[in-house]
Amino acid sequence: MDEEERVVFTEAMKKDYTVLVPTMLPTHFKMITGIFRSYGLHAVLLENSGRAVIDCGLRYVHNDTCYPALLVIGQMINAIETGGYDPHRIALMISQTGGGCRASNYIFLLRKALKKAGYGYVPVISLNFNHLEKNPGFQLSLPMLDRMAYAVLYGDLLMILQNQCRPYEVTPGSTQKLADEWTARLVDQMKGRGMVAYHRVKENYRAILRDFAELPRRQEQKLCVGIVGEIFVKFSPLGNNNLEQFLLSEGCEPVMPGLLDFCLYCVYNSIADHRLYGTGALKSRVAAAAYRFLLKNQQDIIDLIEEQGVFRPMTPFEVTRSLSDGYVGIGAKMGEGWLLTAEMLELSHEGVRNIVCTQPFGCLPNHIVGKGMMKQIKEKNPGVNIVAVDYDAGATQINQENRIKLMLANARQNAEQSRENKKNAQKPVPVSPSRQSESK
Repeated sequence: MDEEERVVFTEAMKKDYTVLVPTMLPTHFKMITGIFRSYGLHAVLLENSGRAVIDCGLRYVHNDTCYPALLVIGQMINAIETGGYDPHRIALMISQTGGGCRASNYIFLLRKALKKAGYGYVPVISLNFNHLEKNPGFQLSLPMLDRMAYAVLYGDLLMILQNQCRPYEVTPGSTQKLADEWTARLVDQMKGRGMVAYHRVKENYRAILRDFAELPRRQEQKLCVGIVGEIFVKFSPLGNNNLEQFLLSEGCEPVMPGLLDFCLYCVYNSIADHRLYGTGALKSRVAAAAYRFLLKNQQDIIDLIEEQGVFRPMTPFEVTRSLSDGYVGIGAKMGEGWLLTAEMLELSHEGVRNIVCTQPFGCLPNHIVGKGMMKQIKEKNPGVNIVAVDYDAGATQINQENRIKLMLANARQNAEQSRENKKNAQKPVPVSPSRQSESK
């Protein structure tokens, strides 16, 4: 759609339009939409899910399209049709990363689908950091970006603590209840217009860690299973058929690298582009400053987790980045690019040897740097147990779960064999009578 044809979100619209935001990470996105509301945008995080969303996407998006695009567009149009919103008083928000993959091209598919569904007058707001599209009614400022960065950091901390507490909680639902309480508290704290006071952020980190450490938990160790893949199906319960919940029901502990890693990956690629392709030096310097800021904040969280000594911290991104050396070059950055390979290696490096690689239909880069790298990773890291699971509108949940169950059966067999080998190695070697007489 040409620039002059698209419906622009104006300053006047900001006063009485509701902006619908698709969900991916509920905790992170609740904080981000809360930030938008504090800046005068009536943002609502969508929670509609299920087969109705998939069927809606299939009606308005070609079935050969990337599965996450089908889900996001289906969720938005389904919300318009069933959510009770006035279609003449809503706008839709979608992200654009500026790359050549789905996160930049959904917006055009969405506008085409809206026109096909009879909602061509609905404005679509691009959330991007590369000046791809401008809307007078929505403009990112430095304080907004600052708060959004801390929403990602808080969200990642809450996510890893939930995953390390929920499989062992004594009172069912206690972990989710605490996470919801902290999310609501942080949404309230994110209100305001200035830059975030960092001493308050670190106080929150300590308080969050203390509260989760006080949750009653069983003292046992369950099978850890890592989750990697295309960003949407990796994180979104809608995209991966509630994969985390399924792993919990199978007696496992889900382990998932955070959203900050993807943000750092995008920022680092801007730095690498200057070195590889001679892109603008100013953009590279700005990216380098953002990279240092995010790395420092990640390291502060890691230091506080290690200082407390109760939970496992996330892997420093610089370590994650270095693990891909010898496997894939940093120039491979379409979609999740080298980060997907690096995250599988990161999990193995941290002792999480069982990994589910979520593969959305229609995502060629993901298949190359995900499924395409599995053989090499297994050859260089014996004992790593990886299963690639395809997610698309035609794939049945039972088939996906059966593939994962087979991987889990192999994982438990390997764990049992490892324990048996360790047990045998600790047994004293019996000395034969002939050897005893010789020794005398």
